Amino acid sequence: MIGLWRRCPMSHERRSGAGRAAPTIRCTLPRTMKILICNDDGYQAPGIVALHAALSRVADVEVVAPEHNNSAKSNALTLHSPLYVHQAHNGFRYINGTPADCVHIALTGLLGYRPDLVVSGINNGANMGDDTIYSGTVGAAMEGYLFGIPSIAFSQVDKGWGEIEAAAQMAADIVRQMAVQDLVGQAPWLLNVNIPNLPLHALRPMKLCRLGRRHAAERVITQESPRGETMYWIGGAGAAKDDAEGTDFHATAQGHVAVTPLKVDLTDHQNLGYWAQTAARLSAGIGAQSPLAVTKVH
Repeated sequence: MIGLWRRCPMSHERRSGAGRAAPTIRCTLPRTMKILICNDDGYQAPGIVALHAALSRVADVEVVAPEHNNSAKSNALTLHSPLYVHQAHNGFRYINGTPADCVHIALTGLLGYRPDLVVSGINNGANMGDDTIYSGTVGAAMEGYLFGIPSIAFSQVDKGWGEIEAAAQMAADIVRQMAVQDLVGQAPWLLNVNIPNLPLHALRPMKLCRLGRRHAAERVITQESPRGETMYWIGGAGAAKDDAEGTDFHATAQGHVAVTPLKVDLTDHQNLGYWAQTAARLSAGIGAQSPLAVTKVH
């Protein structure tokens, strides 16, 4: 188990020989790191089972995960339907909601304590490039980050759970080193980690990357229902468009564990100046027209 340290004031003051109060003694006591685990593949998925087993060797862990597969649910919260918490035979708790629902409920009342780290995964397939916008795995980690807790999303590059035990061990090694480096329980951060489906000895070292980009998604798939209605299925993700060196796509293709720090701020800071000038022109144009003078733009 990895121990985190907390300061603890002594309950009494020592007196010096002259009767003056000596400075209050403060000490540090170790405590076991506490981790909340979630995912988007559901509480019975091999990825979360393997991750729980690996992290249990380094921390106190608790699972609160969706009842069913919730892939591509991003940061969605359920606001108009009741949510229920159940407990499986292995102690995992599961909820009939999204990954973000699970982390939100856990942190706002279910756990009764504040975990040191939120870990999401291990996902059945990559979350690289544009995937991070849609990913329920990343969404669960982001919910932890929004509550001010360091959070990590782990995914395997290929679907099918090949070498899942190696991926889980790598995830545990990363978490262990985070704690050793005193990065857990401090200021919040959000990491997205993609692990190639390789044996542990074949995995190359972690590489810090930016997100790549994908081509547009494939065409929607249509089918006819038994009642003659047209059904639509979202098409598959597009192939990599920007997989240049320095991207997560490139790193994992070379066998590296890709690590990308993420942020929530979607502001286009680079173009704020351009839009300030554009907004001024738009505002001037709108102000120069009365409501009756506005004409339709063709």
